[in-house]
Amino acid sequence: MLHHLSLGVRDLDAAGRFYDAVLAALGYRRVFEDDTAIGYGVADDEDALCLKLRDDATPPGPGFHLAFAADSAMAVDVFHAAAMATGGRDNGPPGLRPDYGDTYYAAFVVDPDGHHIEAVSKALPA
Repeated sequence: MLHHLSLGVRDLDAAGRFYDAVLAALGYRRVFEDDTAIGYGVADDEDALCLKLRDDATPPGPGFHLAFAADSAMAVDVFHAAAMATGGRDNGPPGLRPDYGDTYYAAFVVDPDGHHIEAVSKALPA
């Protein structure tokens, strides 16, 4: 359905460090960058997520969050730890979320610009 998603950020270097760490935990990497943007994905020049430098960037309002698929509960744990180490704020530690399903394992964080993001795996936790 989606080709890519862009997030406005006020500090591209800080956002890049944060997303380098959290997305590496999920198997993604920088696929392009220039002075005003950084793209993430799996293939060069094919971004699925793009950070765009904007002086007036603000996160979307209540109700919006972006959930990234993780291959395992361990990847969710690494995502959360990476977020905490690179300027993110905890918004729900890693764990099962039985209200969302028997195998729904997720962590919720807020990035340095205030975007609410999540990593989720539906694989059985080890």
